[in-house]
Amino acid sequence: MSLADMSVATEVPPVGALLRTWRERRRFSQQELSNRSRVSTRHLSRVETGKAHPTPEMLMHLSDNLDVPLRDRNQLLLAAGYAPRYQDRQLDDASIALVMDGLRRLLDAHLPYPALLLDEHWDIVDANAAVDQLLAGCAPELLEPPVNVVRVCLHPDGLADRIGNLAQWGGHLLHQVRHRAERTHDQRLHELAGEIAGHLGTSDAAPVGTGPVITLEIDVDGSPLRFFSTSATLSTATDATLEGLHLETFLPADEETRRRFGAS
Repeated sequence: MSLADMSVATEVPPVGALLRTWRERRRFSQQELSNRSRVSTRHLSRVETGKAHPTPEMLMHLSDNLDVPLRDRNQLLLAAGYAPRYQDRQLDDASIALVMDGLRRLLDAHLPYPALLLDEHWDIVDANAAVDQLLAGCAPELLEPPVNVVRVCLHPDGLADRIGNLAQWGGHLLHQVRHRAERTHDQRLHELAGEIAGHLGTSDAAPVGTGPVITLEIDVDGSPLRFFSTSATLSTATDATLEGLHLETFLPADEETRRRFGAS
């Protein structure tokens, strides 16, 4: 989506109401936001009630303190009558081709172990060849694009029957999805959290572990393998789509997995 597309007039709440919504989502009082941002409570109150009009710089300053996602910062700017500052490109846009190429190179560099590039909803953007071994045997409809890796992991027709510590790993994934849903207030993420809680048969998202890290214990071709995962994001992203990308990589959690998977 281009900035011109985003600038098309739409019905949006007043900027003060939007700011108040984000403040309440973060469970901040006006006093707490004032302490964090060094903006007086009087001025915050006037902005929220529409009695004062914020500058673009103040909107960005308050957005930083409220941890507002880039796409929603654009909405704040539009609501105040300003042009959006952050692009929201498609992933095949030529202007971000070098970034996407670099991320895909990281996927291949992680071989022989699995690595995935995921969007903000845990849909697979790309993956290296090792991921195919993990997904083998899943129901074909779960592998129709866009493939949601959380759904595939916990769906009864996906990997659920092959995950030895399903309650623990599922609790970990549910916690991650709920945490991002709470930060972004994305309805799709709230729906995904509800769906996977239904698969798990529990609303408890607190994973319990006995080792130094939570591992994925999964059967691959009759061999029980154990991986731990790492996640990396583009902390310098100034594009709303790139902000949501994260690289999920899996590493062996025991010598048997290192030997078997590394030799495959």
